[in-house]
Amino acid sequence: MLHAVIAGVLVVAAGPGVAAAVPTGSADQGQLLPWPVHGPEGVQAAGAALADGITGTVLWSREAHTPVPIASITKVMTALVVIVAGDLERPVTVPQEAMGYCGKHNGSTAGLAPGEVLTARQLLYGLMLPSGCDAAYALAEAYGPGQDGFIARMNDTARVMGLGGTHFTDPSGLPNPTDDSTHSTPVDLVALGVRAMSLPVFRDIVGSRTFHVPAGPGNREHHWNSTNRLLHEYPGTLGIKTGNTDAAGHCLLFETIRAGIPLIGVVLHSSPHSSVTAKEDAERMLNWAYDPILNVLQPVR
Repeated sequence: MLHAVIAGVLVVAAGPGVAAAVPTGSADQGQLLPWPVHGPEGVQAAGAALADGITGTVLWSREAHTPVPIASITKVMTALVVIVAGDLERPVTVPQEAMGYCGKHNGSTAGLAPGEVLTARQLLYGLMLPSGCDAAYALAEAYGPGQDGFIARMNDTARVMGLGGTHFTDPSGLPNPTDDSTHSTPVDLVALGVRAMSLPVFRDIVGSRTFHVPAGPGNREHHWNSTNRLLHEYPGTLGIKTGNTDAAGHCLLFETIRAGIPLIGVVLHSSPHSSVTAKEDAERMLNWAYDPILNVLQPVR
């Protein structure tokens, strides 16, 4: 109903040069909302998509079905598999092997120590905020059981979800065994994001800017900060995950809500070196969608 009301207002107010978005594969939902027909300008990402955050209906995309490396956006599926499995208060011991795994692939870490014990819920924060590959390894060992078992569960989940352009060979998105062996597409990642963000636990985690684990009998103190710049810099941001490897470049899967309208999107390989570029790509896409709405809805003076 909200979409219909806003669409009606904008159709009257927007004037020439604006057209209704025709969602991919959903012709009966045309006239969802009107936007400039040329799409967002200045987006650097090689692949991208922006969609309705409720249905996943794609509003704009680039190379929507092209599989590419996705780096640590992989951890969204890792978190999804763990949360759906449940028992998030179970104690998980950090394996010694997690340290060598991170070191071998130069992966980001949550600063975990071998042998320390945290709950699965705590490790999910370490997985998603600082993008801890050590947390991914520990969770995979506990929930697989083992790396191979867990990766099989990731791929089974992707298959059930219909993510035909997606495949996982690692729970972190590291180049293991090859640069592009873990890959996905913009439209698949939007669908994955919609599913993950439907889980309250996941939303709470990825919407957190920081998380503190006090020292306990089996663990040392941890203080984790989110790598998602949008959480700090773009109004209405709800999450969700950054990513970066040499092959994938800087990537960002994101969701926001403004004027009561949730949007979810992804940018892949925005830059070889800069997470700022990925954030700016996301902002350009979001502003392209929100600005016509906010300009009409702002109070008339």
